[in-house]
Amino acid sequence: MSNCIFCKIVAGEIPCYKVYEDDNVLAFLDIQPCVKGHTVVIPKKHVDNVEAIETVGWHNLTTGLKKTIDRILAVIKPDGLNVGFNNNPVAGQAVPHLHWHIFPRYDGDGGGSMHSIIHSTNTTKVEEVYKLFI
Repeated sequence: MSNCIFCKIVAGEIPCYKVYEDDNVLAFLDIQPCVKGHTVVIPKKHVDNVEAIETVGWHNLTTGLKKTIDRILAVIKPDGLNVGFNNNPVAGQAVPHLHWHIFPRYDGDGGGSMHSIIHSTNTTKVEEVYKLFI
């Protein structure tokens, strides 16, 4: 995708600070990091979101994600990690190219868990939601 900033990074048109790279995945430091070592992991082949990625692409991406995590743990040595992705604009996806964020965590950094992302009161009972899946 010609206007995609991440595709331009993959093509070498925009420089990045690489953390990990293989034939299918590129991981680089976020240029507006939330924390030391904040890393973005992308498939080299453009895909907008998780709905659009094929099984093989997903496997390649998660393999690259794991190798990136191993590298961050070895080099940065954080006390923990948060790993996740924003899927579609309503969830905070600002770049329409599927990407994972890795946030190294440090004791006393003031950050929260994944549960701290949503600030609404859910009144739907889990049993009601489960019925939708059966």
